[in-house]
Amino acid sequence: MTAPLSDEFGREVTGVRVSLTDRCNFDCVYCHNEGLGDTRGPMDPQDHEMSTDDVVRFLEVAAEFGVDSVKFTGGEPMLRDDLTEIIRRTPEQMETSMTTNGTFLPGRAPELVDAGLDRVNVSQDALDPEAFAEVTQSGAYEQVLEGVRCAVDAGLDPVKLNMVVFEHTAGYVEGMVDHVAENDGLQLQLIEYMPELTGRPEWNIDIDRVHDWLSDIADRIEHREMHDRRRYWVDGGMVEIVDPVENETFCANCGRVRVTHEGYLKGCLNRNDDLVSMGEMTRAEIRETFREVVAERVPYYGEYLVENEYGEYEINEKYIETPPTAD
Repeated sequence: MTAPLSDEFGREVTGVRVSLTDRCNFDCVYCHNEGLGDTRGPMDPQDHEMSTDDVVRFLEVAAEFGVDSVKFTGGEPMLRDDLTEIIRRTPEQMETSMTTNGTFLPGRAPELVDAGLDRVNVSQDALDPEAFAEVTQSGAYEQVLEGVRCAVDAGLDPVKLNMVVFEHTAGYVEGMVDHVAENDGLQLQLIEYMPELTGRPEWNIDIDRVHDWLSDIADRIEHREMHDRRRYWVDGGMVEIVDPVENETFCANCGRVRVTHEGYLKGCLNRNDDLVSMGEMTRAEIRETFREVVAERVPYYGEYLVENEYGEYEINEKYIETPPTAD
């Protein structure tokens, strides 16, 4: 194992997020699906999804470069029947986590823990069945609650609940904060809505208002320099806000690369112009591609996007391709 690779901005890559599928049994109105485009709703399995061996081979090579954590995402990663095997074959030195909607955790959480799953994030945007159905376009509210309980019982506590904060969910934040304060084994992660990925800027809210509210009611506040992130402790419950939009500090400290379900490496969630195929997934190709993607990574805000004279972010001219001129 070598030391982690760094890009030209000095950012070491120590983590990877691997999308196992673009299929999902929910149809969440805010979904950006890890940058893969609009692939909503339950769909038949796709032949171009990475196989078990493809995923494991990539992780083994990533481990050679000092990567010590992996998060499995989707779509819904638990739609993969081979998820348990993938987790079991993940290199031992990697902390293994997963983001899920929780509907398949009942009955499967213990086997995932036995296979090596260390942590889980469960998407939960409301505590009311009707409100939940409005956001997720799903009637699986009770299954999600049961999935969270099963994850805690299986030893995955603290289970982190992911809640995207935007026009549809802002009114439910207070209830979710109370919920994690009243239930041991739960934490809350409030995620800033990213309109550039969904194309609905009218749903945006000012996340600073949520920060201000939490600051007023918190018993204790921790500041994590990494990503410029704050944690609020409210009546014993932990609430964290992930606010990457126009946050140059967040981007300047990013240490993750991503893999799409089709086997493309990408250096940034917000971009789809930096996709690099890992070909037939030979180890040599993966090593070369991994080095290439890390070397080409740039902070999204502050480099790929820069502020203009009006305080608005626009694409840095150095990343805009110039059309060839005629002779």
